[in-house]
Amino acid sequence: MGSESVAQSDFLEFGDTEASLMEIGSGNYGCSHYRRRCKIRAPCCNEIFDCRHCHNDAKNGLETNPLDRHDIPRHEVTKVKQNCINCGVCMGKYYCSKCKFFDDDVSKNQYHCDECGICRTGGKENFFHCNKCGCCYSMLMKDAHRCVERAMHHNCPVCFEFLFDTMRDITVLPCGHTIHLECLKEMEQHYRYSCPVCSKSICDMTRLWKKLDQEIAATPMPETYQNKMVWILCNDCGANSHVQFHIVAHKCLRCNSYNTRQTRGGPAASCSSEVGIEIK
Repeated sequence: MGSESVAQSDFLEFGDTEASLMEIGSGNYGCSHYRRRCKIRAPCCNEIFDCRHCHNDAKNGLETNPLDRHDIPRHEVTKVKQNCINCGVCMGKYYCSKCKFFDDDVSKNQYHCDECGICRTGGKENFFHCNKCGCCYSMLMKDAHRCVERAMHHNCPVCFEFLFDTMRDITVLPCGHTIHLECLKEMEQHYRYSCPVCSKSICDMTRLWKKLDQEIAATPMPETYQNKMVWILCNDCGANSHVQFHIVAHKCLRCNSYNTRQTRGGPAASCSSEVGIEIK
């Protein structure tokens, strides 16, 4: 038993007669984050954990003194705790010498992105790194995505988990802002169809706008407000419009969007992005 400095030659070079050692204990060890046959010694606190996520969860919990909370400096990990330093068992079928990272589950198609500085999943041939956004995106988005500087170097606007190295699926909204896929689905379940960051619509809202047209036509305003005019700002196209006040919503004169907010001119009406109408 013992701890050894991480060196690729220590763990990855085997003779043909020892090839079966690659499979000893495969998939039987690790944690909920990774399957592998080693633990890491955290250089920050000199304690042993299954992986960096286990360390961060333990050291940032509510029961931990706020002054003692910290994340592991992942690239400074130099040691692993192994079952045997002599038998030659591979700590993980995937190994990255830059991240000091082992993983037995190679079905994730891990690869190291030098620009991101971390290992990602999904296969290098399927992703490209956008230098302006500062992250890797699917090749399907290479000529179609809207660049937002350091797009994933912030917290999810819904659950506030840091997105850059999250293990959960991320999606990119039409406006270029990023969010957890499951958080986006939860927003849609509550009929929220605008970006939490910039308030632009996150999908084609044409059917909803037609429903609002019908709702406004069926809801005449009292005579006192029939000639009341207000200024609105469109969250989708950015245009300012001078429109007739209505308690339901206000329509942008440029793009016909109801995703607007009243800026001045009288009684404030709710922004249409808050209207709870289901899109079917």
